[in-house]
Amino acid sequence: MGPPARLCQVCNEAQSKYKCPNCFTPYCSLVCFKNHKETPCAKPEPTEEKPIVPESPVERPLNVDEPSQVLQKEQLESIASSSEIRDALQDESLQKLILGIDSSSNPEIELDKAMEVEAFRTFTDKILASISP
Repeated sequence: MGPPARLCQVCNEAQSKYKCPNCFTPYCSLVCFKNHKETPCAKPEPTEEKPIVPESPVERPLNVDEPSQVLQKEQLESIASSSEIRDALQDESLQKLILGIDSSSNPEIELDKAMEVEAFRTFTDKILASISP
């Protein structure tokens, strides 16, 4: 079953077939479009949600005990170009887990907690698979 029929917002009589390219008001005919254009209209403001941003990022020095644990440019590019990883990152709960780790004053504990979540373990497996030879 398709979307419900919309009534023309100009004449309020017929089913709308079109939308104003400016304000997206539904209308049914050229006559209604011309009537609608007699009064100025504007694009509606987008109602997108703002991305989740930590209130105060945690600054921490980068200390590497083992240089071989630092990813090489090719490995980072492999992660960035993986559609499987990008698709997984669309999951809001996964985003919140990663943000929680990144903004934590004790990321090791947050990482341990995240590893108990199946979706996060699957995500890390995808990353490891993309960087492994």
